[in-house]
Amino acid sequence: MLIRRMTATFGRLREQTLELQDGLNILQAPNETGKSTWCAFLLSMLYGVNTKERDRAGVLADKNRYAPWSGSSMSGRLDCRVGDDALTLFRTTRRQAAPMGDFQALYTGTADPVPGLTGTNCGEVLLGVGREVYARSAFIRQGGVAVTQDAGLERRIAALVTSGEEDTSYTEAVEALKKQLNRRRHNKTGRLPALEAELQETEAQLASQAELARQREKLLARAGELEARESLLKEELAALDRWDVHQKRQDLQKAEDAAAQAEEQAAALRRRLEEEQVPENDVTGRLRGAIVNLNTLRKNAEKAQEEWDAAKSALARAEEQLSASPFAGQTAEEARQTAADPLSKGKRPLLPLLLTALACLCGSLGAGYGVFFYWKNLYAGLGTAAGLLVLTAAVTLFLWKRAGRQAKTAALTARYGTADPAGIAALAEAYGALLSDRDAARQEASAKSAAAQGLWQSVDVNADGILEEVRRFAPAAYDIPSADAALRASALLRKELSEAEKAAHEARLRAELQAGHTPSLPEGEPAPVQPGRSRETVAEELGALQADLSALRSNLDRVAGRLAAAGDPLALQAAAERLTDEIAALESEYAAIELAMSTLAHANTQLQGRFSPALGKRAAEIFDRLTGGAYGGVILDKALHVSAEPAGTGVPRDVGFLSAGAADQLYLAVRLAVCDLVLPPENAVPIVLDDALASFDDARCAAALDCLREEAEKRQILLFTCHSREAAYFKDDPAVSIRHLTAPGRQV
Repeated sequence: MLIRRMTATFGRLREQTLELQDGLNILQAPNETGKSTWCAFLLSMLYGVNTKERDRAGVLADKNRYAPWSGSSMSGRLDCRVGDDALTLFRTTRRQAAPMGDFQALYTGTADPVPGLTGTNCGEVLLGVGREVYARSAFIRQGGVAVTQDAGLERRIAALVTSGEEDTSYTEAVEALKKQLNRRRHNKTGRLPALEAELQETEAQLASQAELARQREKLLARAGELEARESLLKEELAALDRWDVHQKRQDLQKAEDAAAQAEEQAAALRRRLEEEQVPENDVTGRLRGAIVNLNTLRKNAEKAQEEWDAAKSALARAEEQLSASPFAGQTAEEARQTAADPLSKGKRPLLPLLLTALACLCGSLGAGYGVFFYWKNLYAGLGTAAGLLVLTAAVTLFLWKRAGRQAKTAALTARYGTADPAGIAALAEAYGALLSDRDAARQEASAKSAAAQGLWQSVDVNADGILEEVRRFAPAAYDIPSADAALRASALLRKELSEAEKAAHEARLRAELQAGHTPSLPEGEPAPVQPGRSRETVAEELGALQADLSALRSNLDRVAGRLAAAGDPLALQAAAERLTDEIAALESEYAAIELAMSTLAHANTQLQGRFSPALGKRAAEIFDRLTGGAYGGVILDKALHVSAEPAGTGVPRDVGFLSAGAADQLYLAVRLAVCDLVLPPENAVPIVLDDALASFDDARCAAALDCLREEAEKRQILLFTCHSREAAYFKDDPAVSIRHLTAPGRQV
């Protein structure tokens, strides 16, 4: 794959374009000018933006970190060549929740889509590897040179050293087996602990059946005693009920008397309203609503009046501005014509020119006479005088023209404030705009006048209509406030009547309801005698007894239920045997999974033993070249943890003991070795380095650049750097493309 051009609206980049060439591209720019942003943009164009990523402490998700500073939506374009095909990739943002979520791949220069290429599989199809593999091999971010393990990279390595299939990962297989192991037993969770608990419960049920049977017999005897006492308390409550009926009959008579009194009060108030001709609530509500609408209409009229006044002021200002223009009184076309020829010529000052010409003439004659007197030669004197006269005429003509130009400039400046024809034309155009503004202000003032007058007329008409209707029942209402007060008084009287009628109705309903719930005493039965104990005392005792009885019955039901639930002892014994067999089978499976995990770990160790030497050998060759022979070997473990062996020592040294620069050089060597051994050669996957050589000294930086120059013969390399030494190193190499992302000339 070969990247030709990238255009990005991404982070600090706003529709910026980056042109790239084959081979090694040196992209130089100072810090904070967008180098890392271009790298992140390339990764997003190939693999998309991870919308599920969330901000973490000190780290922003890419969708937030690279949101365009301009406030526009994230988008981009990438032109590339894959094999013999030129492709153009587009990513745009339709929904803010899915930045760069819309993808389109076309054959460059056409509208034909690339079949099978989607936003999801774009990077994997074009590069031949997934996002995580690319990020851990050929995509080297600033401060991220170190190599880390990943399931995708692990599958890729396994494919290279085994069957060639990329669907196998030791990490994923171990995780799957571990999940199966945990499903059977993980601390106190899993199928085995659940079955063991179930077996323990079954055995407990068998042991408790005899105890439950004894408890049921005791509960039945106690229930009989409580039921006998309950019957006695219910008979005592029946006597209390007869006494309550007697009391309710007396309360019913009082309720009927209160209802009759409330009905009489409501009737008297109703007669008063009829005599005073108080209007109904709907009339009062309608008129009060009309007053509210009138107030609203008056406010609208006042607002329209204010707008009319403002429009008149605006019209006055517009006319004042027109009067101040040097084109005042003209039409827009006349002003443009005047500006085209503002002043054909200016008046020249004659007196200074005449005095100058006279002085030159006298000087010429005097010079001619002097020549004649001195030389006694008439021809020489006349020739001298004639020459001076010609010179005088030329000087006078020059001064005459200059005075004319100065006079014209002074006249234009005095009238228009400038002598520049473009400025005068601009004044004419401004005058035309002022004419348009004056006409618009005049129309606005006319419209606002009509609106205000119409609203005030509506206020007067509505107020007269309200007063006319209110005076039918309140003749003293002479204005809107007094009419509103009369309407309020009418509403209060109607409310008082409504409340009185409601009170009478409720009193009658209470009496009728009480009559319906008050039983009558049998005829001839004597008045009951008040019981010795209160209903509360008897009810409390009965309630406590019934609660005890209910609890006892519930307990009895629970015991019976537990007995029924426990079931037949033979069935429980069969269940216990079944659980024992299932536990034994699961324990056998558990042991088999443990054995499989152990075997898989051993196989993975052998797999790493086959791959790590090849990777270490290639990394050692590159590291030896980068360090000038300072290190002779590189060792990697299965987690891609790196150690380096200083030349001549034979003792490996962990990367943590190396300097920061040497560690970055070691990691770069491993990265390049991974690119050689892991990435598919037919895809020529581009290598991207973001300030990866920043910590290298000059000598090792030169060695690294030579390595990258050779690697660029096989694949495209983008080296972003904040230093100028890389560009200086290749300044005479025509095969290396050097671009300055900012203005050149500043050494970094």
